[in-house]
Amino acid sequence: MVRLLRTLQSSQPVARFQRCCGLFPAGEEGGGDPADGARGVCNGAGAQRRAAAPARGSRSGAQGCTQKYVVKNYFYYYLFKFSAALGEEIFYITFLPFTYWNIDHSVSRRMVIVWSIVMYIGQVSKDILKWPRPVSPPVVKLEMRTDAEYGMPSTHAMAATAISFSFFIATLNQYKYPFELGLIAAFVFSTLVCLSRLYTGMHTVLDVIGGALISAVLLVLLYPAWDVIDHLLLTSPFCPLLSIVVPLVLCYNYPKLDNYSPTRGDTTTILGAGAGATVGFWLNNQFAAPAYTSENFQLGFHLITTKIAVVMLARFFVGIVIILLTRQLMKSVALGMLGYRYKFPTGDLEAQRRLEVEVPYKFITYSSVGFSATVVVPVLHKLLGLM
Repeated sequence: MVRLLRTLQSSQPVARFQRCCGLFPAGEEGGGDPADGARGVCNGAGAQRRAAAPARGSRSGAQGCTQKYVVKNYFYYYLFKFSAALGEEIFYITFLPFTYWNIDHSVSRRMVIVWSIVMYIGQVSKDILKWPRPVSPPVVKLEMRTDAEYGMPSTHAMAATAISFSFFIATLNQYKYPFELGLIAAFVFSTLVCLSRLYTGMHTVLDVIGGALISAVLLVLLYPAWDVIDHLLLTSPFCPLLSIVVPLVLCYNYPKLDNYSPTRGDTTTILGAGAGATVGFWLNNQFAAPAYTSENFQLGFHLITTKIAVVMLARFFVGIVIILLTRQLMKSVALGMLGYRYKFPTGDLEAQRRLEVEVPYKFITYSSVGFSATVVVPVLHKLLGLM
């Protein structure tokens, strides 16, 4: 068992998976001519970058910055690049609000609860365990930002498992569709995201398996309490206060690292969005906000007409525009206020990484986004006749 775990934690299975999918370091046997479709990527193991600043230019020993790679199979390349995006902010900020505006409030609330808890546990676990990411070489790394984080568990795998299966479970008894279809869709979605983490060279096999299993266990533990938690979030007079205070305390007491990692900022983003959305859920319940078109879809998704589809798209695009404007506005306001308080220019990236700056600016920004998605956007939808 120990030998198996060591094998799953090593970089070799990741490198073999990449080669099977047609991704090679330029110049490697089987990789072809380095000039033939070669691409460049700045990379190097995250643990190495934490130990010393990466060298610029060609690779030098274990640290490096411009590894060339050759893509021999563009189907896998684009498939897994797209799949990797399904575990990024761009997916969260579109899919979760879409379910709130177009599917059902209760489904969205449960997904947000599960997503926030799962992602917090995953992010904290990374910085407690401090397991390194796969080593390059032999692995080709296609991403830079996430390489600065530790590896275990894969939060992409955790998020994909949590979102896909919580959506499946939450909609199973509300909408008429085949159980097998929903189960297969959730499995395929989570599997594609998990495999994308191997293809991009960001995680070992053990990281991915561990992330998916942890997420599955948390889902099993949370499911019996879904209704109770949901009821408290909607009715408790303490909900708004606790929804803000608890996430802020968790963010300010995030595990300390010797060197900067984006995990604290990402965690603040997630908890901030969840806090703002939760306050919005509570406020909407106090005023008995309508649940959009859930009644229209209760008989089954096959009843969606062209008119309903157009309305859904209109809601989505109006909502996304408001969310993006809110994010940009609140980010500028928060950084401006903090810059004035701590005497730094708003474009100073190093200052933005400080605890006293990063946590409040990201929490303010994304809690505003969550609140806007659940309160401001629905009001605008109603004014525009899109309800």
